[in-house]
Amino acid sequence: MAPMVVFWTAAGLLAVAAAAVILLRAARSAPQSGLEDPTLDVYRRQLAEIDDLADRGLMEPAEREAARAEAGRRLLGAAETARTGWTAPTGQRSVLLASAAGVGLVALAGYLILGRPDLPDQPLDHRIETWRAGQLTDLTPPQLAAVLREALKVRPEAEGYRFLALAEAQSDNPAAAARALRRAIDLAPGRADLWEMLGLSLLARSQGEVTAEAREVLAEAVRLDPRSLPARFHLARSRAASGDRDGAVRDLQAIAAELPPADPRRADIDAAIREVQAPAAPVIEGPASDMIGQMVAGLAKRLRDNPDDPEGWVRLVRSYAVLGDAPRRDAALDQARRRYAAQPQVLDQLEKAAAAEPMK
Repeated sequence: MAPMVVFWTAAGLLAVAAAAVILLRAARSAPQSGLEDPTLDVYRRQLAEIDDLADRGLMEPAEREAARAEAGRRLLGAAETARTGWTAPTGQRSVLLASAAGVGLVALAGYLILGRPDLPDQPLDHRIETWRAGQLTDLTPPQLAAVLREALKVRPEAEGYRFLALAEAQSDNPAAAARALRRAIDLAPGRADLWEMLGLSLLARSQGEVTAEAREVLAEAVRLDPRSLPARFHLARSRAASGDRDGAVRDLQAIAAELPPADPRRADIDAAIREVQAPAAPVIEGPASDMIGQMVAGLAKRLRDNPDDPEGWVRLVRSYAVLGDAPRRDAALDQARRRYAAQPQVLDQLEKAAAAEPMK
């Protein structure tokens, strides 16, 4: 019991010391609180970007005035809001320090009342032996992983490391699962299923991104087993991410052709094909990025509802060209060409709009 009391007393003293340090540093930084709010510079840059967009023809005069009015309103509001530093009276600081000390005392009292200071320690080795003696099916994934790790120290084998990887994955530990699979591959390098599992584990660790390491592992799985559908599927995703969309679609269509019509995996593959074939969304940066995207999307929607607007089509084509979105630019240009094929003047304006330089 005594060691735990000492521990909680020390923890309480550390909490008080930490609170004192925070209060002192905050009091010293208070005189420096009169600096200009950095958001003011953000709104100034936004006003400049609005003027630049209007000069490029991406914004109508009415939209420009409305956007400038809104940005100006925010700038004035931020300028009028004075930044004040935190300055607590001396009396309040004492209360805060006392509160911090009280938290430690309450925690200590709670442990003495509700805790089990007389409970003996339970070494990990003893717990693992207890788990091994019971039913393995009753163990949680972390407990099963601990049992397997100890067993593999005595008898390392590929299949055992595969089971360990499954337990680690169910314990939400993809890094440990990948380590176990690498040990399994060292023992059985010719097993395609182990390479496939390792690739999927790396994907889980990178939150679905097909990294260079995962791509190499999945490629080895396909080399060992050309029928490995999961590996081929994610390699196709990687191919699309690298810019080869046509090749990715061919790979996905080849996978779909090998599946029976009623296979539920076909729906996922068809969805992936549609995603790859969809035009890439433009990448816009800067404070006015949301505003630009909304304006262009609004113009496109307006033309879908009321397509008889040659000036609007010219503005839409120019917008996509300036944003660097070639697929949407070409699609809008083809649609406008068909609509105004008998109006050479409009066609000339469309060609000039499509040739606009992308925004840097």
